[in-house]
Amino acid sequence: MAVTSLSYERMVEDALRGVLRKALQMTAAQGLPGSHHFYITFDTTHAGVRMPESLRALHPNEMTIVLQHQFWDLKVSDDEFEITLSFSGVSQRLKVPFAAVSAFADPHAKFGLQFHVEFEERAAADEDAAKAKELAKASPDEAAPTTLKEIRKPTVVPAAKTEAKPPLAGDAKIVTLDAFRKK
Repeated sequence: MAVTSLSYERMVEDALRGVLRKALQMTAAQGLPGSHHFYITFDTTHAGVRMPESLRALHPNEMTIVLQHQFWDLKVSDDEFEITLSFSGVSQRLKVPFAAVSAFADPHAKFGLQFHVEFEERAAADEDAAKAKELAKASPDEAAPTTLKEIRKPTVVPAAKTEAKPPLAGDAKIVTLDAFRKK
């Protein structure tokens, strides 16, 4: 498949997810140093997320986990991480693809990242599906488009609609792609 354009935003997202991956790899190898602790927010509806149904019922769309004192068996691969956490005294195993993560923060270091690409793609796909339904209702006699691309108009989803807000202390700096986007 030929590359028709360079998706710099996607490349930056992937690179920033590498920061999260590296932090988790270091934590898996040697534990959290000093007072460092992580808040990781992820989309619970993402296809690769594996979690007990009882937790999914409590967090149907998004969940923030805290890695601080009590977590076990952290395993990190190129595409995902697995961890056991205690919820109300019950150990639960989670498997989270990095693509599902929407925010990462280390309040001790006053560092945070927010990711938008996956949510924008999902919002665009949802919009495409809605447009296809509208077309089907509006003109049932006319031939429907054969692909969603035929009806799709480029859209930009404002980051404010998709931002997860991890709890951060003080003057923490959040690195977002908004600073690099053309207005």
